Amino acid sequence: MVKIKIKDLSFSYGSNKILDDLEIVVGDSEVLGLIGPNGSGKTTLIKCIDRILKPKGSIFLDGRDIKTMGRQDIARYLGYVPQSSSSVLSTTVFDTILMGRRPHMGWRVAEEDIDRVVETMELLNIEEFALKDFNELSGGQKQKVLVARALCQEPEVLLLDEPTSNLDLKHQLEVMEIIRDLVRKTDISAVMAIHDLNLASRYADTLVMLKEGRIYATGDPVSLLTSGNVRSVYGVEVVVIDSFETPYVVPIRSLNGGKASG
Repeated sequence: MVKIKIKDLSFSYGSNKILDDLEIVVGDSEVLGLIGPNGSGKTTLIKCIDRILKPKGSIFLDGRDIKTMGRQDIARYLGYVPQSSSSVLSTTVFDTILMGRRPHMGWRVAEEDIDRVVETMELLNIEEFALKDFNELSGGQKQKVLVARALCQEPEVLLLDEPTSNLDLKHQLEVMEIIRDLVRKTDISAVMAIHDLNLASRYADTLVMLKEGRIYATGDPVSLLTSGNVRSVYGVEVVVIDSFETPYVVPIRSLNGGKASG
């Protein structure tokens, strides 16, 4: 089953073209990773899929043209997790997650909505934070809450924009494992923009490598994460090591002559 089909998609800010003629398919129970250097269009593509931005071309959700769908229908199908979020108002974790029920709620909060929030918090092991102020949480805890809020929409696809940005190593692994496990346990799919090639290699089923707004290559991590592809797209010399049947990318130096930073 095809969850998302993108055809002939382009997007520009004025005369500055950001995405150019993209064709992408997201399958059922698939984690698709969008990789590429800064400015390659990863975040823009996530926002186009969620209709935060309105591109040229076509996006189909379960066969339906997204242009024919209302905002509420889109929110029921797509759960968007931004890079970070802060609330000006004091909002508890419970209420923050409950916001994800808006596409399904009437004028009042139903018992079903409360139950869904509780189940989601238990799934992500964050029930102990229920009455804490969202703004007082650590970065990793906030990211789990944002994932929980998106899950409460009961989406078919999670859209995640740099889900591990600004997280330490432990929380990076925790968040990525949560995403992978959710896809396996709940039969949803996930599309994530991600910088870390080794996290992408370990947790994504399919990778789409972007360069200057165009698709440079698409495939599984083993076939796509080669030293040649990384050199061409990132301008970095690397060694790719086969680690437990997963490619591990070790940067050696940038092509401008300097050492690659970690």
